[in-house]
Amino acid sequence: MRRSLQLASSAVASLLRGGSGSRVGGLGERPAQPLLVYDFESCPFCRKAREALSILDLPVEVRPCPKRGRRFRDELVERAGKEQFPYLVDPNRGEELYESDDIVDYLFTHYGNRAAPGHLKGPLPLLTGSLASLVRMQAGTFAEPSHAPAEPLALWSFEASPFCRLVREKLCVLELPYRLHNVAKGSDAREDLLERAGKIQVPYLEDPNTGTHLFESADILRYLQDTYAATA
Repeated sequence: MRRSLQLASSAVASLLRGGSGSRVGGLGERPAQPLLVYDFESCPFCRKAREALSILDLPVEVRPCPKRGRRFRDELVERAGKEQFPYLVDPNRGEELYESDDIVDYLFTHYGNRAAPGHLKGPLPLLTGSLASLVRMQAGTFAEPSHAPAEPLALWSFEASPFCRLVREKLCVLELPYRLHNVAKGSDAREDLLERAGKIQVPYLEDPNTGTHLFESADILRYLQDTYAATA
């Protein structure tokens, strides 16, 4: 029953955002290196940036920064001077920036072929994004004790998927760094996933630290808890 409620509330969160991030569109130049983002899953400002990354089919290194977490928050303060999210690093252009609207504009300017869509800018996405976080009862907000992996994990996902959101929330609260491969509808990366894993299904997790490959959000959540939670 609890899992059914989790999935239902995650689906409502996606509906509140109109399914933003479920399909790619307006692609431009492709970066040679993945971008890097410091964020936390329930943050409505971060949600806008993640939706843009999903729409533009951009791979990104995620360093989760949940509240009460220090693993990457301290790193961000040392790097940029303050705890504010999201924070984007583009090693391809040597650019680093705060402010979700600025990040969205930047992504569409350099990696899209059109201006940023209105549903990603201004007060409305913040309102609906905040409501989505409330529906999820702030899941993906507060850090839980965990063991740090030697190497980042890898997740194939897209922003609007209710199943993927549950996994991203867990990765966030456990402060587990990961390479996010966005595979929204229309993504070229879907063919890469098919070749790599034998089918197109998300979420899909690979953990180079243990050699584990997993589909199914319930199995992934159980694995992350058993492997990395400090209480395990």
